[in-house]
Amino acid sequence: MTPWETIELRRVDGVLVVTLARADRLNAFTVRMAAELEAAFRDASDDDDVRAVVVTGAGRAFCAGMDLDSDGNVFGLDETMSPMVADMVERIDDPDIARGVRDTGGRVTLAIFDCKKPVIAAVNGAAVGIGATMTLAMDARIASEDARIGFVFGKIGITPEACSTWFLPRLVGIERALDLTYTGDIISAQEAMEIGLVREVVPADELLDRALALARRFVERRSAVGIALTRQMMYRNSAAAHPLEAHRLESLAVFYTSLADGKEGVAAFREKRDPEFDSNASAMPAFYDEWTSQVR
Repeated sequence: MTPWETIELRRVDGVLVVTLARADRLNAFTVRMAAELEAAFRDASDDDDVRAVVVTGAGRAFCAGMDLDSDGNVFGLDETMSPMVADMVERIDDPDIARGVRDTGGRVTLAIFDCKKPVIAAVNGAAVGIGATMTLAMDARIASEDARIGFVFGKIGITPEACSTWFLPRLVGIERALDLTYTGDIISAQEAMEIGLVREVVPADELLDRALALARRFVERRSAVGIALTRQMMYRNSAAAHPLEAHRLESLAVFYTSLADGKEGVAAFREKRDPEFDSNASAMPAFYDEWTSQVR
């Protein structure tokens, strides 16, 4: 989807920097921004020139939540519909459900979840509502000292979204997740770090450089396919009902990587040199699509 209207994209040494670009509105979220973010992450997932993604905001905010000044239903939903659970299971990709019922923030976080590249949030200011929940699907959150984070849904009469009821308890525990969403309190960057919601807090002028450095640390001299499989196995297997499910997928992953980048990795270790991996995340092992499509 181009040209981009609500986000800006640039590449820095193999890292895609996605900037929420509605600075005059504190980067408030819109249906258009949701569509652009979803498209950007799905493109990045199969772009072999992108090894990792960093997301930040323009100006003094990361994202101030949904733009509540939009006309009509501010969440972009079709108020003439009466969806039920069966619709969300059997018709999830039906255009009427996709456009009129599905939570736009959830579509973004699912695109982040599906991404084969590490994703880092560089939270440069206020991150509330969807501005907070979209970061939960990212692999690390680094916050500037100016950052403020809040899950404020109860204050405007709605419920948490963007798959946050799946991600947030995994990051901070169920009791803390309930506390954050019940109260809707805005917490400081330091408080967010203390509860494990962000990885570290840095001065504002160091934030993006720190995020880029971490991204490079995640992917340099690493197998692109190995990173992609590791990311997906960590998220999917951590929610599995039995460790046997993890064993099944780990067996397939080790089998196929041992036939490809694994050979170079072993050779490099024996020869005491840096490995030169040549796999691409656009060409995943044969089982990958079958496995990742099972819950869709």
